[in-house]
Amino acid sequence: MGLPGCQLMTPYAVEKLRRLQEVCRQRGLPVTTQRRTVLEVLLERHDHPTADEIYDTVRDRSPQISRRTVYRVLETLVELELIRRVHHPGASARFDAKTHRHHHLVCVRCNKIVDLDSSDWDNLALPTNKPHGFDVSDFSVQLMGICPDCRKQSKT
Repeated sequence: MGLPGCQLMTPYAVEKLRRLQEVCRQRGLPVTTQRRTVLEVLLERHDHPTADEIYDTVRDRSPQISRRTVYRVLETLVELELIRRVHHPGASARFDAKTHRHHHLVCVRCNKIVDLDSSDWDNLALPTNKPHGFDVSDFSVQLMGICPDCRKQSKT
């Protein structure tokens, strides 16, 4: 059985939605409309939105959904490893549907986060000696700087 509405989605999005069904089935969780809608919204975006930004878009599609439900769904999707919480100190939590190893460029002025794929950094070896007692399972590099839009604004 195909997934409804997948004709217009990227193969990556279709696979993520299939994975949602599979993981929920394995864990005995229902594949709710809310879970599917939140994941679809995140898959359509590439700007690492905040929970509130996701809520605003989800609410346009499902006006009855509460902010609390969207927050709970995001936490569930993170726990199911279908999305990631992007850590950026001092800013609101951001979410990313891309769970493969990739890196980010972060603007220190506007907090914009942009994906950066780098095979050089992807291939760095994980530490084996448990630094500070941490059992390291993955990593991502964040490069901090000023985005082109903020540079333009400072020149005007």
